[in-house]
Amino acid sequence: MTHSSIRPAKISFVIPDSIAEEVGFEVGDSLIAINDFPLRDLIDYQFLCADEYLELDVIDNKGQTHRVEIKKNYDDDLGLEFENALFDGLIQCNNHCPFCFIDQQPPGKRDSLYLKDDDYRLSFLYGSYLTLTNLSKKEWERIERMRLSPLYVSVHSTEANIRIRLLKNPRAGQIIEQFKWFQERQLQIHAQVVVCPGINDSFHLEKTLTDLALFHQGDIPTIISAAVVPVGLTRFRPLEDELIPVTKTKAKEVIKQVRSLQEKFYHRFNSNFAWLADEWFLIGQEELPPESHYEDYPQSDNGVGSIRQFCQEFKTTAKRLLPAKVDKSVKLTWVVGNAVKKAFQPLVQELNKVDGLTINLEALQSHYWGQETTVTGLLTGEDLLTQLQGKDLGDGILLPSIMLKHNDICFLDDMTVKELAKQLNVKIFPVTGIEELIGICLHSSTSSTMSNR
Repeated sequence: MTHSSIRPAKISFVIPDSIAEEVGFEVGDSLIAINDFPLRDLIDYQFLCADEYLELDVIDNKGQTHRVEIKKNYDDDLGLEFENALFDGLIQCNNHCPFCFIDQQPPGKRDSLYLKDDDYRLSFLYGSYLTLTNLSKKEWERIERMRLSPLYVSVHSTEANIRIRLLKNPRAGQIIEQFKWFQERQLQIHAQVVVCPGINDSFHLEKTLTDLALFHQGDIPTIISAAVVPVGLTRFRPLEDELIPVTKTKAKEVIKQVRSLQEKFYHRFNSNFAWLADEWFLIGQEELPPESHYEDYPQSDNGVGSIRQFCQEFKTTAKRLLPAKVDKSVKLTWVVGNAVKKAFQPLVQELNKVDGLTINLEALQSHYWGQETTVTGLLTGEDLLTQLQGKDLGDGILLPSIMLKHNDICFLDDMTVKELAKQLNVKIFPVTGIEELIGICLHSSTSSTMSNR
């Protein structure tokens, strides 16, 4: 584990009409401590801000130090946002999982792409997955003291020898004991299993899901849900690894196996408990389950039911927002991964019912990563450039912001949106969410954009 010293929390945004704006905070100011307690991360900030009386140590953007006193209601938010959620640096991963996406990238890109996090704080704040192998005693104590739950844990296997083989870390074999630690403290976990054919599939997968289900009992189940995800491989992965891609036959086999277990779990828990990521159905060329199958979508951010959820939300939003016609004719190109082509075609048809609106769906595969079936989030600038060049893209491209690293301006291959717009000679509209997508379709001539100028 690498850990830098605590740095001041640099403010990136002050919410209008907030307490912070009223006090006089500005972008570029930095927060050092609250009530003499140094801030490690956003968790400390949120926890300490719950007090009614605050003494804030601040460095302004001219380098001057101040102490600011604030009285407020217990629930009032100060209205500050920060450049980073972690003020003391990232807890990095010391595992060597052969399927780690970070290690399956080409060299020579920006440094941030190669940071391998295994940080429980990002898991708690944003639902990213960690392995629990990189935690010091101090971090375990903090999880307990601050009740940081639920966390999202990459399990892969409950069999010690297989998990050690996959993570290449002897501490990986302690996973069952760690579940018991969570259980004793009534803290909770969402689990994921990345299935690597020939290693943790077949009867190993059944054992893992059955073991996880043993912790899904009582009023406060330790393991709330389990997601089953196919291993994703790129053409840049080390040649000496032992991984093989998921085939259509293997996908069908896993779907059948997990569905059988879901029936047993539903009988016991009145819940499916274990969930198949959408990719299994796309690779296996099978229909996605109905919306009712996903209950409350416990792992939608992990690709479990996310396509079905998006389509359902789109229908609801489109019914509310789409007019019969637009004042000025607009033609746009909506770029997605080819994995969702079939599911998204009805959405495009709905948009094209609007008189004067023409939306063309371009469903691309990633030649960059060497993947035939590609989810939208893995498309790169190079993929878009090579497959869209020379095509009639209309008045602009609708670009799902999931392609951009942490809402950055760069794709995963370091190409910027501005560079791509210039090379394709077209406006690009990054979109986050369905309302924004529909809004740009209806008002693209006046929408803000990253253009080719």
